[in-house]
Amino acid sequence: MTDTLRPADTVVAQAPEHGHAKLNRSIGVVGGTLLTLSCVTPASTLFVVVPDLFGSLGTATALTIAIGSLLCVAVAFCYSELGTLIPSAGGEYAIVSTLAGRLAGWLVFVLSLLVVMIVPPVIAMGTADYLAPVVHLDPSLAGAGVMLLATLAGLLDLRANAWITGVFLVLEVIAAAVVALLGFTHAERGPSSLLSMQVAGAHGGTDPVTAMLVVSGLAIALFVTQGFSTAVYLSEELENPRRNVARTVLATLAISTVIILVPVAAITLGASDLTELTGGDISTMVTAWSNSAVGTFVSLCVALAIINAGIVMVIQNSRVLFASARDKAWLAPVNHVFSKLGRFGSPWVATLAVGIPGAALCFVNLDTLYGVTGVSVTGMYLLVAIAALLSRRGHHRHTPAWRMPLWPAMPVLLIAVLTYILTQQETEYLLWTGGITAAATVYWALYLRPRRETRWLVSIPVD
Repeated sequence: MTDTLRPADTVVAQAPEHGHAKLNRSIGVVGGTLLTLSCVTPASTLFVVVPDLFGSLGTATALTIAIGSLLCVAVAFCYSELGTLIPSAGGEYAIVSTLAGRLAGWLVFVLSLLVVMIVPPVIAMGTADYLAPVVHLDPSLAGAGVMLLATLAGLLDLRANAWITGVFLVLEVIAAAVVALLGFTHAERGPSSLLSMQVAGAHGGTDPVTAMLVVSGLAIALFVTQGFSTAVYLSEELENPRRNVARTVLATLAISTVIILVPVAAITLGASDLTELTGGDISTMVTAWSNSAVGTFVSLCVALAIINAGIVMVIQNSRVLFASARDKAWLAPVNHVFSKLGRFGSPWVATLAVGIPGAALCFVNLDTLYGVTGVSVTGMYLLVAIAALLSRRGHHRHTPAWRMPLWPAMPVLLIAVLTYILTQQETEYLLWTGGITAAATVYWALYLRPRRETRWLVSIPVD
């Protein structure tokens, strides 16, 4: 535990002007927000992840997502302060290493790596369902194809990708707006149903949604808007990061919450009955509310949104792997290869290392991927909240940065809530995540810690 409590300035190095690979500052708040919104991918989340919540939470789905979004406000405050205090492509692990020590930083890196490797294939596997009006594909094969396409796009210049993802994002928002409009105009029940806490039973009856089910569902609800943290990963490529990281994080959370929550409420009101709502087949509902042409248009928009999400997630995730190699987390040859930048300024080897395994994960059981992701996101947020509690110690108290309101009450409350949410998750997913974390701790103890002078040297690039 001494490594966890070691003062930050003994374990974190400033990246020197020469000899360290540096990313180019090429995007502003608008470009960063477009990229970050595309990583949240609100429409594809609405169509791919939310149906599973309808299946377990029924009419309580909108309430659960609303509670999760409120929790994410506190998380976003933590990210905004920490991301402007420590602007690094390493994201959470650079932040936690700087403020809570090397071991804590390594553990949050492992959790973030789980998230960044699992989330893209989870989203990508939804592509086949929404291409069905045009062509029938195997979900795993379609997901793998999306991951490979996203990998190729991720090799391009970041500014070019901002424009590509921006165009796709417009279509994504249009699809969500169409769903919201149709749902509200075909409402079968009143607004009070959003608080009725009911789900269709196994034999056609109605079952109540308990408070414990809502708490359990919060892990996935946190995952619904999780991508707003991408702004922190892009902090080395944002102009004026001390100001623009916070703006991008908070703007992205606000916009994505509206894009997701409003259609969820509309679907809850517009579903013909509780069985249809619990089934979560949004495409069928859209077609019933309109016609097959509108249903096909929405489905194709969602398919493009999923491809868009894949592109941005590969971009984000390659930056994490690039930063870990720059900070010497691996064997020397691996660090050398992963820290290479291509002709477009992107970390091309790290991009391939993220995209190709992501394609392979499309053939893994989807429920397992969901469960491990929910636990990993919650654990990662918990460690970030602990770092936020430590963010005003020593010289960090005087470092220019955006500062959250209600500190330290905000991170303390967040730590308590997230700890409780973790205790309510299924044992299988806790064991999977815990086992991977334990293996990473062994790697830390046997390889990284004995080489503290040459390995895991978390750096903060300076201009």
